[in-house]
Formats: sequence, structure tokens, C-alpha cells
Amino acid sequence: MLCMSGICKSFSGVPALKDAGLEVAGGEVHALLGANGAGKSTLIKILSGAYGADSGSVEIDGGPVVLGGPAEAKALGIHCVYQEVDTAIVPALSTAENILLDRHAANGAGRWVNWKAMAEEAGAALQRLGVELPLHKPAGELSLAEKQLVLIARLLTERARFVILDEPTAPLSLEEAERLFRVIEGLKASGIGIIFITHRLPEVFRVSDRITVMRDGMRVLTADKRDLTPEGVVEAMLGRKFEEEYPKLEADIGEVVLDVNGLRSGSRVKDVSLKVRSGEIVAVVGLVGAGKTELSRALFGADSVDGGTIRAGGRPLRLNQPADAVAAGIALVPEERRRQGIVASDSVLRNLSLPSLKRWTRLGFLAGRKEEESASGLISSLGIKTAGFQQIIATLSGGNQQKVSIGKWIPTEASVYLFDEPTKGVDIGAKSDIFRVIGNLAAQGKAILYLTCEFQEAVGIADRILVMYDGAIVKEFPRGQASLEELLIEASGGRGGTA
Repeated sequence: MLCMSGICKSFSGVPALKDAGLEVAGGEVHALLGANGAGKSTLIKILSGAYGADSGSVEIDGGPVVLGGPAEAKALGIHCVYQEVDTAIVPALSTAENILLDRHAANGAGRWVNWKAMAEEAGAALQRLGVELPLHKPAGELSLAEKQLVLIARLLTERARFVILDEPTAPLSLEEAERLFRVIEGLKASGIGIIFITHRLPEVFRVSDRITVMRDGMRVLTADKRDLTPEGVVEAMLGRKFEEEYPKLEADIGEVVLDVNGLRSGSRVKDVSLKVRSGEIVAVVGLVGAGKTELSRALFGADSVDGGTIRAGGRPLRLNQPADAVAAGIALVPEERRRQGIVASDSVLRNLSLPSLKRWTRLGFLAGRKEEESASGLISSLGIKTAGFQQIIATLSGGNQQKVSIGKWIPTEASVYLFDEPTKGVDIGAKSDIFRVIGNLAAQGKAILYLTCEFQEAVGIADRILVMYDGAIVKEFPRGQASLEELLIEASGGRGGTA
């Protein structure tokens, strides 16, 4: 049994954790939930040794332990697999070398390596997980799901007792997530205690034994999964009833604004045709790898177009670069917001101003007051939770970063908004805020193309749903005429991939 109790932590005098706690037993999957900013990450960083607690205690099997750093935590059998798996992988090393990486790093340089024994031990760890990976292949060539399995195999070689899985399914397809769930069951059966962090409630009720909910830096609920409902968990997370998960605002649907015909781009976008009208939200749904992101990039000029036509506002477009799309009134909110949607090291003010700098510049000088007035208005209207527009955006929660990624386009008066997985890694409360922002844009007459693998979101907010499979649009559903089962069948190619 691992027990954290009375944990307090403040940053610059601002409390992040207040008397927080968590317990996990060997052979148990314990889900840790909470809205962004609830304190989950801080609690986990204390458990993994990255932060020191201001007060409180950590015990393992009834005895107090000291977590002086990540090395001490790992020595006690506490390991963490973060969502950003690439940060823990050395791409030039082989799969086997990455699996045994911690051990060789601890042993230091200058030692002989028994390559045969390394491959055998790495293979044995993968066999325990019930998976096969090419042991001699450079890890940089593996898929995200395979890299994640490498990290899980690594902790097995280190005799992990407690494992933290932080948003493990966020980058995975449905099939890859199913494989991960089988791996989790195997870890649980071997007596390993698992702390499972996710924003996806169906996964929580699928794999967990107990659930802990945090809010405002405190634990507000710990209970057996069998004694809870999704609605009760959401209410505990938000501190209020969540009456409307997918708010749908009324909007007048007008003329066609975006008209795409026979679009081809690389191997992932094949003869795509679609129309989006002013005031309309058109969702493109598909499984991971269907080509949704590639479609959004082609429409934004980030990837080259091999054939077909794109018209915006009735005018044919030739998009050689994103600047061409911006000039034509097309805005993209990309899937990878920290890499492509925001400048993480800069302020909220600068991020909100970047696409509109020409509006605030005269004769080469920036009109700072007008820039600040615009940013303050966006922060207020979008409900961005920040200490001020000079706050570094990387310190905001994921949901607030996403609001900035959307809000920066509003002063440009773009007529077409492309949203690629806009709720990825966003808590349930911030999702509702984002849906309202999108609904307000539609009510203003903007054309919205919403690309997602979250089928329920499409059913909730879209006026029409297009299903994408293997790079092509294979089916269209008007609002209210698509069930989740039908969408999944079409997105899986279950009806032959034909419209």
C-alpha cells in the first residue's frame, strides 16, 4: 500500500495543494481525476520526486519514505509514464536499449554491455506485456503507441511497484487503447498498483477499481467505482451539476463559405469534397490515422495540395503557405497546440496578438495600449483564467491554452475556422467553454470545420457529420440522424468504405 496524506504545496505563496491525499494498493487501478488546475499534476510530481512537498507524508507498506528526487522515487518502485512519451525515449537507440535505459544510466559509462543478454531481458519484459516489438529497430521509428509500450516495459525491468499513467490514451487510436487496457490488466494481475489519470470518463469506468476526484487542490471524493456514476464524478469535479455537456447555440445557416472539391494531398487525403456554410458547424469524424489532421493542414496551406480545388467566399485559392490561408480568411486551431498553436515560452498577450500584429503597428511601432485592450477583451469574453496578460502561457492549464489558441484568430475576422481535435487533453469543464466559443463563432456567421475522433462531441455540436476513412469522406449524416454505433462502423470501414 502507498499512502499520501496531508500533502500541501504552494508556489510563490499561492496554494496548489491543500491537505491532499491518495492511496493505492498493489494490484489496484486507482483513477485520479479533476479539472485542469485541480492539483493532479502537482500531487503526481511530488509522488514521482520532481517536487518536494511543503508538508505531509508519504508511506509505503506503513513506513514513511523520503522522496528526494526522481531517482529516489524509482528506487522505491514508483515510476511514471507521461503523455509526452517522446521526451523519455532516446530515438537513436534501439528498442532494447531504451527498455534497459534506466539501468545502464544508473550503472554509468565504461561498462561492457552484453548485447545478447540485453535483448533477451528486453524481450522478456515485452513478453510479460503480451506484445511484440522489433528489439533492434531505432526507437525513433516506432509509433507513439509502441514508444509507450517501451516505457512500460522499461518500468518492468526496474521492478516497479507503483506506476503512474498520465493521460496514456490521449495519442492512441481505439485499437491501440484496447491493447493498452489489456497491458494494464496484466500489470494489475502481477500486483502492481496503478494510478490512472485521464479526462475520458468511459475509460475510468472501464479499467479502474477506485476513483479519487480532486478540486481546488484538495481531495473531494474517493470511492469504489461501483458506488459512483459518471454524472456524480462530473459533479464532484466541477463542484456543480453539469447540465449541458454539449451546448448548441442557435445560428442562421447561410451561403457556402468553404467549398472543397476533389482535394488530394499526399497519401492521407484522397479526393475529399465538402462544403461548409456560414453559421454551420460541420464535423469530420474518423479514427486516428484517417487523414483528418492532414486534411486540416492542406486546407491551411501547411501541406502541399496534389490536386483538387479550394474556394473560400466564392474565390478559388492557391495555398502555398499558411500565410495565404490567413489572407483568405482561414484560421486553424491545430491538434498539437503546444508545438503549433501557441508560443509556449511567451506571454498570453503576445500569443493573442501574433496573427494581428499589423493591426496594432503603425510605421514599424507597436501600439501597446491597443494591443493590451484587445487582449483584455479576449480574456474576458473567452473566460481565460490567467493572472494577467503578461503571464507565460505555458503555465496555464491545457483548456486555457486552447482558448488562447482559438482567441488569437478572432481579431483577424477570419471567416473559416478549422478545429483539429480542439478538446484533446482538456478537462470536461473547459470543454464546455470551448464548445460555447465555437457556437458563438457560428452564431456570428463563421464557417466551422470541426475535425475529431471524439464521436460524441460531433453528435453533440455539429449541424452535419462527415465520416472520414482511409483519407476519404465515406458518409454524411444530418444533425440528429447519426448514432455512435453507425459512426464507428463507417469510420472503421465496416461497410466497405463507400458513401
